[in-house]
Amino acid sequence: MGDLSVLGAAADYRRIAAMWVRSALAYRGSFVTMTISSFLMTFLDFVAIGLMFHVIDRLAGFELWQVALLYGASGIGIGIADMVIGSVELIGQHIRMGTLDAMLVRPVPLLVQVCADRFALRRLGRISQTAIVFGYGAWHVDWDLAKVAVAVLMCAGAVAIFFALFVGVSCVQFWTHDASEIANAFTYGGNTMTQYPLTIFPTEVAKSLTFVIPVAFTNWYSCLYLLDRPDPFGAPAWFALLPLPVGALMVGLALLVWRAGVRTYTSTGS
Repeated sequence: MGDLSVLGAAADYRRIAAMWVRSALAYRGSFVTMTISSFLMTFLDFVAIGLMFHVIDRLAGFELWQVALLYGASGIGIGIADMVIGSVELIGQHIRMGTLDAMLVRPVPLLVQVCADRFALRRLGRISQTAIVFGYGAWHVDWDLAKVAVAVLMCAGAVAIFFALFVGVSCVQFWTHDASEIANAFTYGGNTMTQYPLTIFPTEVAKSLTFVIPVAFTNWYSCLYLLDRPDPFGAPAWFALLPLPVGALMVGLALLVWRAGVRTYTSTGS
């Protein structure tokens, strides 16, 4: 039954997302413009990093292509998570406007409806930009089968970790009703911090990004393995294999928080 439930939820999500895609493609010129704009705006982030390397040769011991690997891995993770379930950040808006009440009476899981609502295919612009940057960094890696496996686990784990952050932190809005900025601090803020080598931060910050809000697993430990570098903070090499298990654990915790938030929801105006 569990597998059937998951398949049913996936089918429901696909139908809702397809409706928004059809709506967006009805105005193809606008869609193309927005997609290209998304690509260019996010690409400016890496341009800024590139400009920095015009005055320095290395950043905390990392060359530009190595930073590109970090940037791309984290960016792919948050880009896919943002496109697939980023709309969950609007849960507070649904609560204030009363649309969450309407969603609760529909025969579709609430989380599926909230995440698929206003599905924005234009976010492919951001994903493609970070994939290109990741490809630039990956071009210099001395690949073997083990490194390919680690890279796949890293990207999948990054998506799962950001998925959990989007859902878990957005649940705060069940109690505060207007705290989307808090979610942004953990999701986009976490992505910004992991775009750079963690060695630019104090040891305490690196540890908090590993054991408290584990966004370091979106790219840091796996990229160190791909680059044949030991962890400057002394973490074991097998941390490179943990992105997906950490992501799965975080998703489980986020779903528990979501369930608790839904149970405490007592309708608009109460």
